Amino acid sequence: MQAKTSKRSPLPAHGPRQLFDTQIAAAFVGMGLGISYRALVAELAGAELDKGETRSDWLQRPLTDSQCAYATLDVVYLKTVHEQLAERLAQRDRTAWHAEDCERLKQRACYRGGDPQPQRGFRSASDWRPEQRALLRRVLLWRDQSARTLDRPRPWLLEDAAAMSLVQQPPRSANELDTRTRGQRALRSPQRAELLDLLQQAVDADEVAATDAIPESPQGEAKRALTAMKDCVDKRAGELDLPPGLLCPRKVLEEYVVTAKWPDFLEGWRREALFEPLSRLLP
Repeated sequence: MQAKTSKRSPLPAHGPRQLFDTQIAAAFVGMGLGISYRALVAELAGAELDKGETRSDWLQRPLTDSQCAYATLDVVYLKTVHEQLAERLAQRDRTAWHAEDCERLKQRACYRGGDPQPQRGFRSASDWRPEQRALLRRVLLWRDQSARTLDRPRPWLLEDAAAMSLVQQPPRSANELDTRTRGQRALRSPQRAELLDLLQQAVDADEVAATDAIPESPQGEAKRALTAMKDCVDKRAGELDLPPGLLCPRKVLEEYVVTAKWPDFLEGWRREALFEPLSRLLP
């Protein structure tokens, strides 16, 4: 199952040599996109997993006997699930495609830096001034690094809406920051001090130059092209018997139609399936 920098540093060589993602495999063999492990076990192993401990506190120590039993059952059926999914992938001639997607996931996990341009996912900030976009990038990079250090989800540290609000109107004091970020459970005093300092530092020309533009939402002719591309993806997915979201998510199409640059996500087996029909639809 699954400080500013523009470069990604590889992690030391460790972890599995080969990854087999059961959820992605299930999507490739016609079991739907995003199927749960519990549903997979029921379908492929004929067993019902108890979900009573799903939302229990897994940070507590020691774990309860019930939690230990739940965790054990989480892996007991993996061999059966893997064998059946691998067989179905081979029957559909999708083994290589699945391996490619799993390798992509593994490579993404092998970098410390995360996304060097996280602001690109904030479409509503596409019309902000360059200095504001650079400050947003600064805050988001800090959030990513801090979340990894603290081993906490990013929204616990700073939600997207809060990040955008703080960048648009930086707080003038620590008290104001405290008031505007109340409820952020992982944002403690040391992190608040770091965040306030980041928000109050001036943005220089180098930082602006290092910040990629944020793709706008498709409008006019681009929006019409997006609709045609979405129809094309749906049709191609039907021909390949794949979920459209697995073949090409909408957000990938949106960036392609705005930038006219072939997305990295669509390289490999997806390029062969989609490049010719989609490239013809560019506005």
